[in-house]
Amino acid sequence: MLAKKKQERAIVHLELNSKHYYYGNLKALCDSWGKEKLGVSYNYLRNYGLNENKPYVGKDCCIRKGIIVTSPRGSKESE
Repeated sequence: MLAKKKQERAIVHLELNSKHYYYGNLKALCDSWGKEKLGVSYNYLRNYGLNENKPYVGKDCCIRKGIIVTSPRGSKESE
């Protein structure tokens, strides 16, 4: 049987007050914290062009975008 390929998914990482939080998308992050807490709006971040090489570093937080590798769904094989 051929090995199933790993799946890659986007992830958004928030560092706030020396704590780390992870979200599946930028909207979920912004809806959870709000502009006042983050010090930046969802629309600004969306237009900023956040990517792996261009994190947003603000006065209150740091927001990075990256990739997380997961096993394919339904996979019962271990490596």
